[in-house]
Amino acid sequence: MALDRRNFIRAAAATVGGAALSACGGGKKKDACCKDGEGACCKSKCKDLELKLSFQEGTPPGDNLNAKFDFMENLGIVGFEPGGRGLAGRVKEIKDALSGRNIKVSAICAGFSGFILSTEEKVRQECIDTMHEIITAAGELGSTGVIIVPAFNSQTPVMPHTQETRDFLCEQFDLLGTFAAQHNTTVILEPLNRGEAFYLRLVADAASICRDINNPGVRCLGDFWHMTREETSDMGAFLSAGKYLQHVHMASRKRRSMPGEDGDADNYVDGFRGLKMIGYDKYVSFECGCQSSDRAATVTAAVKLLRDQWEQA
Repeated sequence: MALDRRNFIRAAAATVGGAALSACGGGKKKDACCKDGEGACCKSKCKDLELKLSFQEGTPPGDNLNAKFDFMENLGIVGFEPGGRGLAGRVKEIKDALSGRNIKVSAICAGFSGFILSTEEKVRQECIDTMHEIITAAGELGSTGVIIVPAFNSQTPVMPHTQETRDFLCEQFDLLGTFAAQHNTTVILEPLNRGEAFYLRLVADAASICRDINNPGVRCLGDFWHMTREETSDMGAFLSAGKYLQHVHMASRKRRSMPGEDGDADNYVDGFRGLKMIGYDKYVSFECGCQSSDRAATVTAAVKLLRDQWEQA
């Protein structure tokens, strides 16, 4: 067959179509959400996928954990994301407060000391030691993982942004991931925007590290606030993560406030569509402030906004 333009296009279309069918198991999965990066051809079948919302401790109103959890249960919030600092000493407190409730611990928000990309061994070891402590507590709480950032811009002296640094990072996270897996949890790499971190800014970069390490204890996170400044597409970012996506952070687009407080800018449908396409069944957790003096009403409105947009996706 002559390779003219028309035949080339036909051949390419046939190849892409065959690959798409293969990705969905030859059509066998067309009645269910696809996972592990297979969702592009199944997106219309994911309407019933649950939006599992989670709150950090400072999100709901309330003077103590029980008051906060009462508020969360009334809103149907099913996840709680505590901070990692001092977590080992709070395990019993959190377990007791969650007893009998339909709320589970989602991810643990950092809380470690030091940082893994320090040029100083003492600082790196401080990071490892405190991460081990938090990971152990996370395992006791049944958490999905402990969030970690390789280095913030303010942390110096720091290793250079080179291939050797990436190799070192993979080696260290592999060790942390193995420790996490032994405690039935994970370490979760969080990409930030360039204003906060020079290293690891795209969800795809974090996912590629997870892929290269190939350790079930190492996963990544997507944060709508950081993604607004770094990603060209929310959907594309989540599709690039696929099976490695372990957690999602949520905030308004302009001021990192409650979703909806920045008006029309707070549209997450594209990202939610991407989450549905990969069959994401983990938590979407609030990590944001609040501009309003009426926190209860603002949080309630934010939850409704996200649920409405999830339905639209």
